[in-house]
Amino acid sequence: MNVKLSPLGLGCAQLGNLYHAITDETAAATVSRAWAEGIRYFDTAPHYGLGLSERRLGAALAAHPRDEYVLSTKVGRVLEPNAAAPGERDGQGFDVPATYRRRWDFSRDGILRSIEDSLARLGLDRIDIAYVHDPDEHFDEAVDGAFPALLELREQGVVRAIGAGMNQAPMLAEFVRRFDLDLVLMAGRYTLLNQPALDELLPLCLDRGVGVVAGGVFNGGILATAEPGEIYDYAAAPAELVEKARRIAEICARHGVELPQAALALPAAHPAVVSVVVGAHGPEQVALNVRRASAPVPAVLWTDLADAGLVRPDAVTGDPVTSGGPQ
Repeated sequence: MNVKLSPLGLGCAQLGNLYHAITDETAAATVSRAWAEGIRYFDTAPHYGLGLSERRLGAALAAHPRDEYVLSTKVGRVLEPNAAAPGERDGQGFDVPATYRRRWDFSRDGILRSIEDSLARLGLDRIDIAYVHDPDEHFDEAVDGAFPALLELREQGVVRAIGAGMNQAPMLAEFVRRFDLDLVLMAGRYTLLNQPALDELLPLCLDRGVGVVAGGVFNGGILATAEPGEIYDYAAAPAELVEKARRIAEICARHGVELPQAALALPAAHPAVVSVVVGAHGPEQVALNVRRASAPVPAVLWTDLADAGLVRPDAVTGDPVTSGGPQ
């Protein structure tokens, strides 16, 4: 892998007005604070705000030397003009006008167009990492079109690294087996509440030398606050998951650790994980996440959580009972 990511990255869905709108000034201040805090990895996608995230991120990063940061974006959704009705808003979680529509396209031509459009929105001449984005229902098209196209682009130097970004682990593992990938962006599948990526994906990535970027570490919000929230993976959390999060929070509190601090520390400690990506709606959230990510977590916490049956015993470094987590 010829890119090096900062241990903490900024996920930029919020720059695309995820859930609610923020101003251009707040978006710029968020990126500026991330830079000041030492973050040098930034992840975006055309999907985020119908291109708004890419435009805002590119404008904010223009103040910084291009060789000093790593930027990833995604392919698989091409944006096309949409004859929206007056006042019509995007219906996929972003508070933006519906002036564009997303069209799934994992063909070679679609990938080339997506990269070209992203470069224009970002105002850049190169992208460091290109991920195939959410090909859950488009496996064959991704295998036949998207990945071969990205392999070509990497060979040509248009992108430095390639991978896939998904909210599931099994298909990511299949892509790692089939293609010479550099990275995978795995969202929500290696967290305090669930660790299915341990079954196959994380060991496979270690074996193949594929870096894992951990996203969705708060599982949509339930793990983002000291007292567990009630949103899990973008929907109302089942009562049993809220209860599990409360039990985890209680054990964390005994060790002087807040729930979101542990939620950041668990994936960061796994040897396959090269970066943990967290979003923010403003500069204050960036600073808070940086403080949480840098705070020490005692190894005995993982032992206690495993003994209570709340995390798998093979979490963190392979065996938290004997080797612990981050010190």
